[in-house]
Amino acid sequence: MRLRAADSDDKGGSVHRALTALWDLRKDVTVTQTLRSTVASTLAYLVAIWLSDEPAPLTAPLTALLVVQVTLYSTLTTSVRRVNAVVAGVLIAVAFSILVGLSWWSLALIILASLLAGRLVRVDEFVPEVAISAMLVLGVTHAADTAWDRIIETLIGAVVGLLFNVLFVPPVYVGAAGDSIEGLARQMRRLMRDVGDEMTTHTPVELAAARLSEARRLDHGIADVDAALRQAEDSLRLNPRVKEGLLHRVVLRTGLDTLEICAVVLRVLTRTITDLAKERRDEDLFEPQVGAALEELLGQVADALVSFAVLVTTQTSQAAEAAEDRLTGDLAAASATRERAANLLLEGVQQHPRQWQLHGAMLSEIDRLLDELDTDHRSQRLLEELDKSTREQRERHPQLTAFAAWLREVKRPELKRPELRRPKLRRRRGRDKS
Repeated sequence: MRLRAADSDDKGGSVHRALTALWDLRKDVTVTQTLRSTVASTLAYLVAIWLSDEPAPLTAPLTALLVVQVTLYSTLTTSVRRVNAVVAGVLIAVAFSILVGLSWWSLALIILASLLAGRLVRVDEFVPEVAISAMLVLGVTHAADTAWDRIIETLIGAVVGLLFNVLFVPPVYVGAAGDSIEGLARQMRRLMRDVGDEMTTHTPVELAAARLSEARRLDHGIADVDAALRQAEDSLRLNPRVKEGLLHRVVLRTGLDTLEICAVVLRVLTRTITDLAKERRDEDLFEPQVGAALEELLGQVADALVSFAVLVTTQTSQAAEAAEDRLTGDLAAASATRERAANLLLEGVQQHPRQWQLHGAMLSEIDRLLDELDTDHRSQRLLEELDKSTREQRERHPQLTAFAAWLREVKRPELKRPELRRPKLRRRRGRDKS
């Protein structure tokens, strides 16, 4: 009986894990995009059969396949560019069919004109689509009818793809971007702790150079995080699920900028340690007491990096307060250890002033890390970036900004009602008369 119960528990647990894994697939960008593109293309084909006279209007599902993107913002921009590309190509083809017809030199001219027109109308990656549309229309007998059918099918595909993403809003990829930021911070912490472990032992030049190479490879991780963050930023734009998209974008972007600066400083720090290892090939890098203080200091700065990443990626206010308290504690402990390590280094340099400049460089680089992770520094930078983004948006879309301001005034009409101000003026005049 016990064996049967254990077997049933194992089966139940395996089924639960399978269902959990299947549910987690909805967060996978590839799976989500594949299903959405398939459904949208099929719907576009059905609508095109209903509205178009063509027996097989494949341009509509092809347009929907290209239009439906991972985010609503990219879907809207892609729809506009693709429709522009098709309309430009069709107009060029109709003009050439009326004037010169189809020959080898007219084909060359239409391809050249289509590619140039694609650059002028700014369709970006759909520049070849302008030439393709022009050639398809130019190669048929009834160019005008084919041109109109192609425009209709393209519009159907674009509208269906856009409406599909409006009705079934794509997911927000802030969580994936946050995970990538935390992953980068943990990678930097591992490297910094490895560097700290070498402060109390003899460090060969080859090992120090390997740490330097590992620090240089952080650039690849930063590029991956930047790609994930750009996808998250696009998913926040025009998304009805998000109320404070600008704030989310600025918080994540400034957080990545800070980690990128810290990665550069960490690379310089490993360069300094490599130079010090070259000068001290047959001895430890530091005295035992100094090395222990530096190891503790680097470990605390490494913990502060992860606490900073958690603070940046936390979306709830209660968890953000806890993350900020943890970061403040890590920075306070690191600052105290830094003072102790600096005093020990000063005493050592006074006795043996060898490579004193490298000791000073190490402290300067650690100070830069602590300054970048400081909460006050981050708050100031957030305010600056928010003001900058708001100002750029106001300058880029002045009419939209004015309309939003008008809506705010409409929602609060009491601020503009003159009868609410008259009593104050009357009282003031009465006091003047008295």
